Amino acid sequence: MKQTNVAQLTRPTERIGLTALQVLEHSARTALTAVASMLAARLFGLPQSYWAPITTLVITQSSLGSALAVSWQRFIGTALGAAVGAIVATYFGPHMLVFGTSIFLMGLCCAAVRTDRSAYRFGGVTLAIVLLLPRAETAWRVAFHRFAEVSIGIAVALIMTAVWPERSATKSTV
Repeated sequence: MKQTNVAQLTRPTERIGLTALQVLEHSARTALTAVASMLAARLFGLPQSYWAPITTLVITQSSLGSALAVSWQRFIGTALGAAVGAIVATYFGPHMLVFGTSIFLMGLCCAAVRTDRSAYRFGGVTLAIVLLLPRAETAWRVAFHRFAEVSIGIAVALIMTAVWPERSATKSTV
């Protein structure tokens, strides 16, 4: 029976890099971008600044072309999720039936504005955070902070992707 190692299970375009230089460059680029995003969110005094680098980590794993498309979907989804979450939290509170109905309505909203599943996924996560997490602030303030944190993460990731583009992991560098 033939043995398969983990590296054989991933496509070359999904690997960090094929050469040591590509791995080092990708890791450095990702770390620097995540730190820059965290610092930017802290600069704005956002209470849960960790959402900015989390978003950045998701986006910096893409090329500039795909990062732009993915970022737009995540931006729209986060905006919709923050708005729906704040409205629902303000008028109904964090009840399971309300939550489930809100997630369903979030899907309909995403379809109405012709977004993809990425927007729905980010919108649902944002809605859940705004609606379900205990908070001392108003739902609208939590929603705004979440939207701002994700937006900073998206902006920093896009800037870094443009300034320091990723080389293809399928091409060998000399």
